[in-house]
Amino acid sequence: MDQAAAGPTNRQIYKVALASIVGSVIEQFDFLVTGVIAATVWGGVFFKLPAIAAVAAAIGVYGIGIIIRPIGAYIFGNIADRRGRKEALVYALVLMGVSTLLIGLTPGYDRVGIAAPVLLIGFRLLQGISFGAEFGTASTWVVEQAARSKYRAFWGAWVGFAIPIGLLLGFGSVIFVKSLMTSEDFTAWGWRILFVVGFLVAIVGLIIRTRTEDSFVFERHKSRSRILDYPARQVWHDMPLTILRISLVNAMFGGAFFLYFVFGTSYMKAVGYTGSTPEQIGLIAAAFMLVFMIIGSLLADIINRRTILLIAAIVFLVFAIPYFYLINTGSFLLATIAEIVGFGFVFGFGYGAIPTFYTENFPTRYRASGANAGYQIAQIYGGGLIPILAGLILRAYGIHEAYIYIGGLVMVYAVLAILAILITPETKGTSLEEMVAAE
Repeated sequence: MDQAAAGPTNRQIYKVALASIVGSVIEQFDFLVTGVIAATVWGGVFFKLPAIAAVAAAIGVYGIGIIIRPIGAYIFGNIADRRGRKEALVYALVLMGVSTLLIGLTPGYDRVGIAAPVLLIGFRLLQGISFGAEFGTASTWVVEQAARSKYRAFWGAWVGFAIPIGLLLGFGSVIFVKSLMTSEDFTAWGWRILFVVGFLVAIVGLIIRTRTEDSFVFERHKSRSRILDYPARQVWHDMPLTILRISLVNAMFGGAFFLYFVFGTSYMKAVGYTGSTPEQIGLIAAAFMLVFMIIGSLLADIINRRTILLIAAIVFLVFAIPYFYLINTGSFLLATIAEIVGFGFVFGFGYGAIPTFYTENFPTRYRASGANAGYQIAQIYGGGLIPILAGLILRAYGIHEAYIYIGGLVMVYAVLAILAILITPETKGTSLEEMVAAE
């Protein structure tokens, strides 16, 4: 049996998985550091507002960068389905690196006045557009390369591994840089180091990605089928209900990310966790997240994709409010347990199945566009809208009461996700190559 008939070897799958995770880790590092800095620094640097209003404005800018992601999903989905998954991801990483550097170099309000928040918003939008390309396209790249592997969910989850690894690097970098200077210096200029480093490391990701092959499923598709002129538009015409249904699942995870990572960090500081304690707790939770993600991906191959997602969604629904009660104890141990359960398990275990869940729902001709659309459209009403609504709640009730309403808000998303998972067909065992032949 020749290599073409046998499909990619484990080594070839590994090379694509490594290329996807390296670039995605860099993107996650850049984006997740932005979340930490937005919640703790930007309010005082870029906005001349009262304390709570400034934090709310900074979190709002963070949310704007998420809402814009569907634009990136559309642009880069077209490139991925017409020219190749790898090429789209290379372009996306260039944009992410440049926009991240520009954020790090943006002067504060004290130097340029109103131009400071305007520039910040502009660069944040560019960062969000680039991020709109990453997860769906990278998942498509790896899952297609592993199309014949019985561990397809595990290989696809390598893209998800970038999230806890990026968190570990992001939190670790914040803690390390803070340890080198006073808190005043970190707020004044030290935080910018993280964004410059993110740009420099992006160069490494570009080198790795440009030296890796595209998926064999897409290469077969190019040689056997007609390439669509506008795949990102066509998938909306052909499969709108599929896109909207699976987007509800990511809307829940967007809520989980904001609740436990962005708002959770600010909340811990507000109730008395000093210094880098919130970041240290996040670092521990991220390590557990990686473990749970590996377990979730293996079980997704053994059982199925939907069961793993349902377990994560139910735990999120039940634990959204109790999470804050554990934080309110002031105990480092209980706060760490809360973060491990809420962020580590819910996000990690569920994301073990997400890459295959998204990509297996679409045929090759517009798989990247469909996966990107389903994953990122959720940001309009999920991961992006929640921070904006939370900012309004925060200003109305104050941080010591807002958590009850914010927790209730994300519970609604959990219920919608559970319903969406239940009505979505199981995709374990789907032949991605038969989809090519059918085209």
